[in-house]
Amino acid sequence: MDIRSIRKLIEIVEQSDIAEIEIKEGEHNIRITRSKEPVMVSAPAATYQAAPMAPAAAPASAPAASESTSEEAPAAEVSGHSVTSPMVGTFYSSPSPDADAFVSVGDQVSAGDTLCIIEAMKIMNPIEADVSGTVKKILVQNAEPVEFGQALFIIE
Repeated sequence: MDIRSIRKLIEIVEQSDIAEIEIKEGEHNIRITRSKEPVMVSAPAATYQAAPMAPAAAPASAPAASESTSEEAPAAEVSGHSVTSPMVGTFYSSPSPDADAFVSVGDQVSAGDTLCIIEAMKIMNPIEADVSGTVKKILVQNAEPVEFGQALFIIE
């Protein structure tokens, strides 16, 4: 199998909803997988690097710690299911810049409905609701970077 054929297969996987393709040609075996795991693995490393800096600043700014807890209190008031980001990337609320947002606060959603898109490594990944309910809060602005595990929506 030549490199042009392999590149063509990669393009097919990128342009479709196919997650994995495996081709056996004679004694050659090629598997192309579109996996999000490498992106997810790199996110915790970034979090751990930032963590040692935070304790060093915490003793110097004890009032700031009380302010952060007061900021968390309004978030606790909004009860419901939190939809989190499965990857590091850029949050987009609509399929294109001139299109309407997938959802807005107050919209009814069903499990499987697309809530947003997260772009990671030039791949647009739709993020779907995992529960049915009403969108109570959108926690991220359009075109804002998001981290792995960051809360994006509150659905009640």
